[in-house]
Amino acid sequence: MSQKIPSPQFANIVMLGAVWGFAEAGLGLGLQRCASLASGSIMTGVALLFIAAAWVLTRRAAGVVLMVILVTLMKMFDALLLSLPLKHGAVANPIFAFWAEALAFLIVIAVIKESLAQKKYGRAALGAGAALLAVNLFPLARFATGIPACVYPGTGYPLSLYYAPIAVGLSFLTVPLGFWIGERIAVTESAHEAFVRGKAFRYWISPVTMAICLLLMAAIHLVG
Repeated sequence: MSQKIPSPQFANIVMLGAVWGFAEAGLGLGLQRCASLASGSIMTGVALLFIAAAWVLTRRAAGVVLMVILVTLMKMFDALLLSLPLKHGAVANPIFAFWAEALAFLIVIAVIKESLAQKKYGRAALGAGAALLAVNLFPLARFATGIPACVYPGTGYPLSLYYAPIAVGLSFLTVPLGFWIGERIAVTESAHEAFVRGKAFRYWISPVTMAICLLLMAAIHLVG
């Protein structure tokens, strides 16, 4: 299968990545310290929602990888706004998490049957399985970034494993939702094919969406 992403889908991936990146910036107030609650597990569910939508739109690993690259760059921009180095634990480790979530999703969807992924319960199982794999990959961040993963206060237990039930349970719901969102985008494209394939959509909509999200990120930190 060709890994080339059609122009309309490229634009959709950029827009989805921009919204996901902005959602990550919503945790900006906690960026300068290690997480101590379930925020990371919640964002795992959110991340897998966007990853699932990207997969539906492209059916290619390249689509998921492209979106994670965009979110990674937005996370770096977010760190720049706060004058944090890339090697900071609240920057490097979340970036590692993005890639772990994407890898987990691609591994699980490669293992399950395509027919199963078309059923609601199959998609829910995909979400739970991807989240479970992802949270077990997170503690490996120390080997990739040199920075230990956050632990539950007063223990040496990785935070991602402590709150794993939240990540798994939430992803059980968000991955089917991500599939639904991707399918609705595809249906809308079919109904407005002329516009979607026009230059205005391909060359303007996605950059404008990205610019707006970056400006909103800057505004959040400016006001905060």
